[in-house]
Amino acid sequence: MTERIINTGEWIERWSYIQPEKTAVYSNGVPYSYRALNERINKLTHILLAKGIRKGDRVAVLLHNCLQYVEIFFAVSKIGGILVPLNWRLAMPELEFIIKDSRTRSVIFEEEFLESAVKLRDVVAVETCISCATGPKGKEIDLPDWIEDYETLMDNAPAEKIDVPYRTGDNDPHILMYTSGTTGLPKGAVLSHKKTFFNVLNAGIYFDLTRHDIAIIARPLFHSGGLIVELAPVLYKGGTVIIQRRFSPEEILKTVERYRVTILELPATVYNFILHECEIERYDLSTVKCFYTGGERVSTSLLKAFYEKGIVISQIYGLTEASTLFWLPYDMAHKKMGSVGKPVFHADVRIVDERGMAVPPGGIGEIIVKGPVVMNGYWERPDLTKDIIKNSWLHTGDLATMDEEGFVYIVDRKKDMFISGGENVYPAEVEKALLSHPDILDAAVIGVEDERWGEVGKAFIILKPGKRIDEGDINSFLNERLARYKIPKYIEFVDRLPKTASGKIRKSLLK
Repeated sequence: MTERIINTGEWIERWSYIQPEKTAVYSNGVPYSYRALNERINKLTHILLAKGIRKGDRVAVLLHNCLQYVEIFFAVSKIGGILVPLNWRLAMPELEFIIKDSRTRSVIFEEEFLESAVKLRDVVAVETCISCATGPKGKEIDLPDWIEDYETLMDNAPAEKIDVPYRTGDNDPHILMYTSGTTGLPKGAVLSHKKTFFNVLNAGIYFDLTRHDIAIIARPLFHSGGLIVELAPVLYKGGTVIIQRRFSPEEILKTVERYRVTILELPATVYNFILHECEIERYDLSTVKCFYTGGERVSTSLLKAFYEKGIVISQIYGLTEASTLFWLPYDMAHKKMGSVGKPVFHADVRIVDERGMAVPPGGIGEIIVKGPVVMNGYWERPDLTKDIIKNSWLHTGDLATMDEEGFVYIVDRKKDMFISGGENVYPAEVEKALLSHPDILDAAVIGVEDERWGEVGKAFIILKPGKRIDEGDINSFLNERLARYKIPKYIEFVDRLPKTASGKIRKSLLK
């Protein structure tokens, strides 16, 4: 018999024995020790079991970042349930699809989303609805009689540990995380306890985590970046996390200074806001041992701007289906600026050509991965799972190149590449060049049909407020940075770009 991997839901319980008074979570400025957090998780475990939630049952969460989100994550995991994080930016039809597709039994939602919960119950057979008032204390809302109040239930639940009467862990799923669905309907990635466990082991290496670390959880917990890359690794190590509904750029800097934060992982967009909206020099950021980013396009101009202010930002790369796959060691972040680094320790990651053969340094190929960080598959979609996982290798669809020292650089999405006059054009490379222009706020490039060249590029560009440039200015700018065949033939200035709820540009709509 093989020894089972620890159930994710047991982590807080174990730390509550080792360091009961250590602060586990600051939620909206209020500290909660590992002992207090464990007791609240025990209470919620009793509640969920009393509601009939058992191993394999789905529990959906429609909340902003808050203490209750952390409790739900660990309590659902402990009893073998499956957490379904809901993106609160989604439209009602999208939420309805996820609830129906996952056949969710219970929904725990924030008071702000009461209207959405009522509409969902009208169209979906949800058995249990629990309202979670995370706003100002004492705020009252009128609840329909079929909705129960989270804190009222917690007040009346026992805090003692309860032994779950069945084994759960290893390859059992504990999260069903839906992808944003840039084309077609969202897909539910089934993430196992083992996958999360090995992800936190990898994170312990690249963040150099100890129980003395303090991290801000700035990404939404409905994303794998917030839940699995930021929150789970720090709490697994017995550290401290700081969460609240939202962080403004200035609040992030104030929080770093106040709590002496040691790890700061933020989206590139947030770093950009900090750069342009805050006087960074006013804040003491000396306790931060590593600044990281990932999950979206990162311009080298942004990295250089921070470096000039004495801040080195390192990059990581991953995807919902396989967690973090590459990380750039912090001491190499300036020398290898623009790289996402080298493969993580607990995974087999390769860059291969169309035949599955490793590409040489300088060549471009697809990133594939095998190992314990790979998802079980897509929820009840063996057809889609078969398309992406072949012979145990997950094919990411992302193209990359590697230098002579083994450092990897992301090139583009495989499906976004187009061929112009026999030459491969990677829109991400063109977008990166466009974003380095001081007057351009955002840009997206696609391939469009052309009688002469087969396909040519078309750029959709958003200018910064008050800026005015024309196609000639852009062509002159790109001529100094790109080969002629890569420069878009067509340019369209727009006020906005269509994006998914998670912020990815929907190029299918542009096409």
